[in-house]
Amino acid sequence: MDKWIGGIFLVVLFLAGCQTGESGEDERSVEMLEGRWEGSIEVPGQPLGIIIHMDKQEEWKGTISIPAQNVEDFVLSDITAGGEEVAFTMPVPGQSIQFHGQLTNGELAGTFTQEGQSYRFQMQKKEAAPEEVGEFLSIETDSATLYGELMMPEGLEQAPVALLIPGSGPTDRNGNSQGVQGRNDSLKMLAGKLAQSGIASVRYDKRGAGKNREAVMDNQNMRFEVFVHDASQWIDKLSRDDRFTKTAVIGHSQGSLVGMMAAEGHAVDAYVSLAGAGQPIDRVLEAQLEESLTEELYEESLDVLEKLRNGEDIGSVSPPLQSLFASDLQPFLRSWMSYNPSAQLRELDMPVLLVNGTHDIQIPVEEAERLKEAAPESELLLVEGMNHVLKEAPEDREGNLETYADPELPLPETLTEPLITFLQTNGF
Repeated sequence: MDKWIGGIFLVVLFLAGCQTGESGEDERSVEMLEGRWEGSIEVPGQPLGIIIHMDKQEEWKGTISIPAQNVEDFVLSDITAGGEEVAFTMPVPGQSIQFHGQLTNGELAGTFTQEGQSYRFQMQKKEAAPEEVGEFLSIETDSATLYGELMMPEGLEQAPVALLIPGSGPTDRNGNSQGVQGRNDSLKMLAGKLAQSGIASVRYDKRGAGKNREAVMDNQNMRFEVFVHDASQWIDKLSRDDRFTKTAVIGHSQGSLVGMMAAEGHAVDAYVSLAGAGQPIDRVLEAQLEESLTEELYEESLDVLEKLRNGEDIGSVSPPLQSLFASDLQPFLRSWMSYNPSAQLRELDMPVLLVNGTHDIQIPVEEAERLKEAAPESELLLVEGMNHVLKEAPEDREGNLETYADPELPLPETLTEPLITFLQTNGF
């Protein structure tokens, strides 16, 4: 049950948009349901804590958080409230995840169903949680307002700034990906290290996560270029702010390609790739999937990727591959696959640092070496023992993945000190 929200762990999961509904509701049911609810799904032997927020304006809006699986403010759909009956859905591609319950005496209880398995859930209404602290900036995109958290060095009114771009999927500004059990807080820690060295930072939640959870786009219309445009607008925002003397872009994983594309032609003084691929994502996926799939499913995934490259119709895929290759995700994958990071890196005219961990089980060292070959004047930093979430980790897969859920594990100094030295050497 600990993997219930996701399909394939190491690859992209892009969330569907939110379509809500309503039927037969009255003022009493609205008043009863609105607000914050806390409780659990009674999975045998391991109850799963959940938090739900419900709000009724012109239509119902709702979110669910599952702290144990690092799901934060996941947008719900198909919300209905009539009398004492309540129902809603988690719109995860390729899965059917539904809640059906009843409201009685301040309690919401009923049945949680996923892929034919059902468990009881039970919740109580609670006081609203306190508002987030911190300073937040915003940008206006064509489809939504996006928010990012500013961390200024203590006591400084002016400083150089780094834009931190998170990786694939619904990843928050702290570097935590929803659906992965636990959190690592890698980007939050990096922001703190930068601040201690006199460098400000802005880090933002991806669309569908954290404060930008409602900025999701319909999967059929979502393209990789949306992420690039978002990052470009953040760069422009920072370059116009008099508090910031220089601007660096630091992109992690998928954010590496997003960052290098956004930095081209903009007012950027340095670029850093953290665990970024050096070849198109379909080639990276081939290696990742070989590690996580049976031989039969892997052969099927290779056929699907080849059809995506050629623009051919894929048709239906096996259920275990739905979370990656569902029909409504294919346009986004095709757009992402069309970019070669090595070719994009050659277009940058600024100091470049390429970083990879030797124990990264998602993006191996060879990917950073490909980028170095494409841009010989760049600096290459290989951090011994570091994994994909920028933590020191054992080489074995199980032990490596355990660090993905350890927010107390610090970033290695063999990462932070050379990275900060690179920035300082280039005027930060």
